[in-house]
Parts: sequence; structure tokens; C-alpha cells
Amino acid sequence: MTRADLDASEWAEHWPQIPGVIYLNHGSFGRAPRAVLDAQKSWTAKLQQNPVDFFTRQLDRLLDSAADKMSRFVGCKSGDLVFVPNATVAMNIVAANVQLDSGDEVLLNDHEYGAVCRIWRTRCQQAGAKLVVARLPDPLTSREQIIEAIFAAVTERTRLIVVSHVTSPTAIVFPVEEICARARALGIRVCIDGPHALAMRPINLEMLGCDFYCVSCHKWLAAGIGSGWLYVRGGLKNHLHPTTLSWGRSLSGRPATWKDEFHWPGTFDPAAYLSTTAAIEFLSMVGLEAFRSTTHALARETRARLLAELDGVALSPDGPDWYGSMVTVRLPWLRTRDSGVPINHPLQAALWEQFHIEVPVVELNGHAHLRVSCHLYTRAGDIEALMAALRQLRPSHSH
Repeated sequence: MTRADLDASEWAEHWPQIPGVIYLNHGSFGRAPRAVLDAQKSWTAKLQQNPVDFFTRQLDRLLDSAADKMSRFVGCKSGDLVFVPNATVAMNIVAANVQLDSGDEVLLNDHEYGAVCRIWRTRCQQAGAKLVVARLPDPLTSREQIIEAIFAAVTERTRLIVVSHVTSPTAIVFPVEEICARARALGIRVCIDGPHALAMRPINLEMLGCDFYCVSCHKWLAAGIGSGWLYVRGGLKNHLHPTTLSWGRSLSGRPATWKDEFHWPGTFDPAAYLSTTAAIEFLSMVGLEAFRSTTHALARETRARLLAELDGVALSPDGPDWYGSMVTVRLPWLRTRDSGVPINHPLQAALWEQFHIEVPVVELNGHAHLRVSCHLYTRAGDIEALMAALRQLRPSHSH
């Protein structure tokens, strides 16, 4: 299926309309199509009909079924994947369970998500360990540069490498296969932060060979908000515990598994987990390759226009090996602020307040960038409106 086969207006109709709003930030909080929203509402309604029956007789089986579907989608055994609310929860579980001693090192890099950096900074402080952040070349020109920069920071005390499959601030696809293989040869565990890769990239976890993989399903899979999962390889599941403790056993009385600690965190609505099946079915109906090629084509067009019309600077080479449905471009004329400012960048605020365009400005390593997300509901006219707004706002936001 080609871009011409996927008519933008046809697929956009599968999402609830938001009149007057241009939403180009699916990478932060994805919008679910009606099929997913309907499935989620249906599961909540079934729960409310008889909560005791749903929780104590049905839930284990339903979660197992949803995990079976997801595991086939990402190439792993169903028994190695457990649902959690989002990738942040998954990463906290990994941090709470990984053994770290005084002097040990955890290795990240300077393209990682801020919350992930904070999780591991806190964990290292608690353990007396050291957080090491590898500095990557800027701009990137080869995959080998990423690999070499990361492993140049490895020492005999490195116990864990935490790395994104697709980075959040820079939207770059990292060579996680090669990173995992090299780390494995050195006896170093790898935890992959993968919320932007699910659906955007093909994933085969067993072939990938990582130890942990953390996901939010509400991004490119377009599942409901509150759905994510954690993959744990092999025997690492032994003695793994969630960060929220409850009964720690199956409510249905089935034989115990490691997932029991996670399946019952206290009373909750599992509708977001169970409706991930509807999200997989929706994108399968579209065709995963068609989805990827279509959204990448629009992201690539956006990148080209930002470079040509707004003096943007590329962070990496062009092409689908480097970025997928989301692209980040540096705007060297855009003013930056002191690090740690909690509110949105003034340009991001102006784009929303004056034009009702949702798109993030990312400040990283002393530079300001625009990150644009393209999903099936994104239209060429949305990008045109963004470009026009940026041209209008540029004089008042330049150095």
C-alpha cells in the first residue's frame, strides 16, 4: 500500500474531531481512534455490571489473552510480558529491582528522556552508585558513532545500560540491536526505553536480546492512556516485585506466576490494558507497513520544509533508518532558556495560544528544537498551517 492508497481524510475520520485544533504532539500523548475508545468503554461497562465476577473470575484470563496478543505483536513469550500503566512505571520497577552496589555504574546518554534520567539518578544516589551519561556527537552521521560513544563510557563497574529504541527529545532511532549484542558480550544488562518504538518500528524482543523493555501503548500504537507493559527476559523475573504492593496473588485461585504481583495493584480499571488488542487490530487493518511509510513520508516532508524554509538544522542523516513517524529539527535562531524551567517554551505557548497548534519545543544541550509527530489523522494542511505560524512567530522569538 502506498501513500496514495492511504487517503488522509479517510483515516482521519476514525478519530474524534477536535475542531480548530491541529494536534502534532502524538509522541507525548497519543490520541486513540474510535475503535479503541469504544473497546475501552465496553470493558469498563462490563466491569461495572458485576465487579466481583469481573475481578475474581474473569480478569486473569482476560489479561492473559491481551498479553498473548501483545506478545505475538512484539515477538516474545506471553509469560515474559506484563501490563503496567506506562513506561515510567515500568522503568521504576526495573530501577527498584536491579541490584546495585556502592561504586557500580549505570550508563545513559544525553538523548534520553528526562524522567528516565531522574529515575536512575535517584536510584544511583540511594545505592551509592554512579550515573554516567555518555555524550553523543552532534550532529550524528552514522550509527557507529552512537555505539562507540556509548561504549567509550563503559567501565569495569558498568552494571546496566539504559537506552532508548527511539529517543524522546530527538526522535532518533538508535541501533539497539548492536548495543544489546555488544553489551551481552561484556556481561552488561540492557534496559530499553521503548514507548516511541511500539508500532512505529518492527520489534522482535527475543531476537533483540535485551534484558528489560519498557513501553507506553498510548503513543504510536494509539491505545488508551494508562496502558503500557514491561518485558523481562528469562530468570530475571524471579523475585521481581512491583513498586506498589497488594495481595501478590491471583484472585481467581489459579497457580501462581510472577505476574500476580502486577495484575492486582489494588482496585483499578483494567480497560486500557484490555483494549490494547483493539489498537493492534486497528493498525493491522490499516497495514503496519502502510502506517509506517505514510507517517514517515509526512514527517520527512516536514523535516525538509523546516530545513529549507526556516533555516533548521538536521540532527541526523535522512531516511527511515534514522527517524520514523516523528522528527526533531533544531531551530538555531530560537531563543533557549535556563535549564530546568518547568513551563512550556514561549514559542510552544504562542503556537497554542495564537494558532491552536499543539507541538512541543524541546530544549536539549543548549539548543532549541521543534519535534513534530505525524499519525494517520495528520494532514498535509496541518503541516502547512504549522509552517505559516512559525514564519509569523519567528521575528518575535529569535535571538
